[in-house]
Amino acid sequence: MVTQPVDWTQGGTTFKSFLVYDDATQAKRPGLVMVPNWSGVNDIAIEKAKRIAGKDYVILLTDMYGANVRPKNDADAKAAVAPLYHDRHLMRERVDKAFAQLKAEAAHAPIDPSRLAAIGFCFGGAVVLDLARSGADVKAVVAFHGDLSTDDPALAKNIKARVLAMNGADDVFTMPEAPKFTEDMKQSPADWQFVEIGHAVHCFTETEATASTGNCRYDAKVAARSYEMMRDWLAESFAAQ
Repeated sequence: MVTQPVDWTQGGTTFKSFLVYDDATQAKRPGLVMVPNWSGVNDIAIEKAKRIAGKDYVILLTDMYGANVRPKNDADAKAAVAPLYHDRHLMRERVDKAFAQLKAEAAHAPIDPSRLAAIGFCFGGAVVLDLARSGADVKAVVAFHGDLSTDDPALAKNIKARVLAMNGADDVFTMPEAPKFTEDMKQSPADWQFVEIGHAVHCFTETEATASTGNCRYDAKVAARSYEMMRDWLAESFAAQ
């Protein structure tokens, strides 16, 4: 697996992301923007990107905070996401820039520019949903246990991507927003699906969430099921173009 640094500057801030893919073959494959949870780009996120990429995708593991912001704990992460939740326009600008960078990487990485999508986890789920709401020409967006909220429900009308959101039915963080999310998405012309996974809570794909109780817990069975749904959704989205 290649883990290649990719830097860009936006609004005076330098962002340090990574392009992750298997270089055993140069066969063109789909490119994915991947936005990690609120802990941002770290070793855990890189390993997760490698597992997802496999031989199937080229992943741009995306830095949403800037090179000088690397949360070390939940308090740091909460402080890092606060400006972006406060200014969703800024959030959309940053992820739009990441998507543009993914397109640019097709010049020298084995990316098929006709098959581009975005996936995100927890906070990253909110980010990729906002990428869709921005009207980006991304083929598909997949949000895992993501924040479903928006600052502007009318943005759903801009969505061109096929949207899949998967949340735990018992997730007390995200599920209160589910009724509003589905009502907003009904106004979208896009193909979309919201999956409520029984008995799952928040963080169900996050292997580091090892607690046996509470609202943030890894669930191997649910994670495997959600990844399979992601792969099917992406394949269907790319085939439908």
